[in-house]
Amino acid sequence: MRDFKTILVTGGAGFIGSNLIRYLLSDKSGFTGRIVNLDALTYAGNPDSLADIDKRLGGKRYFFLKADICDRKAVEKAFTDYAIDAVCHLAAESHVDRSILGPEAFIRTNVMGTFTLLDVARIAWKDRSDVLFHHVSTDEVFGSLGDSGFFTETTPYDPRSPYSASKASSDHLVMAYHHTYHLPVTLTNCSNNYGPYQFPEKLVPVMILNMIEDKPLPVYGDGKNIRDWLYVEDHNSAVWTVMQNGVLGQTYNIGGENEWENIKLLDRLIDLVAEESGKSSASLRSLITYVKDRPGHDRRYAIDCSKLKTELGWRQSVTFDEGLRKTVRWYLDNSGWINRVRSGEYRTWMDVNYTQR
Repeated sequence: MRDFKTILVTGGAGFIGSNLIRYLLSDKSGFTGRIVNLDALTYAGNPDSLADIDKRLGGKRYFFLKADICDRKAVEKAFTDYAIDAVCHLAAESHVDRSILGPEAFIRTNVMGTFTLLDVARIAWKDRSDVLFHHVSTDEVFGSLGDSGFFTETTPYDPRSPYSASKASSDHLVMAYHHTYHLPVTLTNCSNNYGPYQFPEKLVPVMILNMIEDKPLPVYGDGKNIRDWLYVEDHNSAVWTVMQNGVLGQTYNIGGENEWENIKLLDRLIDLVAEESGKSSASLRSLITYVKDRPGHDRRYAIDCSKLKTELGWRQSVTFDEGLRKTVRWYLDNSGWINRVRSGEYRTWMDVNYTQR
């Protein structure tokens, strides 16, 4: 089992990143070292998500650096100042609709940013074997599935959007640095995450908040696109399992083994929001509005995570109903956080656009 003293988490103020930091600094992980959170605080990065962590552990086990992963000098300084011995690379532009409307930012952050981190790590670590660069990626790099079958670690890449193409490029760079420079790396591809602190542009938080505010519930196409849903804490426990015990140079798929059509997921969310808020489920269902499908909308994603389960012993710990109820309750209870992140660019953008990953 690998033991790290200081982990650099990129994008730690985002949804998965903030939840990962919470997990690593909890008793559940067994990690006793330090976390350095490097985040540029773009529209989806929010320091509020870790304010309590900063208050309790700031300057001791938790350190925040506002910096862009494309800024080589800033990344080099982080490696030097904090003696980084592991990277968990989460920082990315991750919003499919945004990538369709403005792909350049995705190429810059997801490709050039990953290159910068890899190259700084290569030089800083030289030939060390007690270090690790872990790269967090997505099942979207595999393209779209038909009615049957699953993505495995050997599924050929077939990205369909600028977002997934940029993530596919970063995956290839990570593996190229392993094979060319012998950089110790591991890589994970995950299915759709949901849970607390998710920026309200993805399907689950958008639908919950629209229900709270009695706004239309827009559904792309016929609503029958299928996604595999994974509770964010289960994702992060899998990432940590791979970082500690995964075989270097290997990829591991992380899935919820939990496929839902978008329209059926929305139906379940309506029931939960009605139960938790006291609203009428019938009135909430009347808000469902079908809208024009987005370009290149993949029909189905589903992950086979048997390699992770068989080789490393990981298991999901939260059922979908438990996770959804926790998520609904969190958004109902955290209006202050929601109001702060739904200002400025987000509000303007959402007035004219809508997404479902």
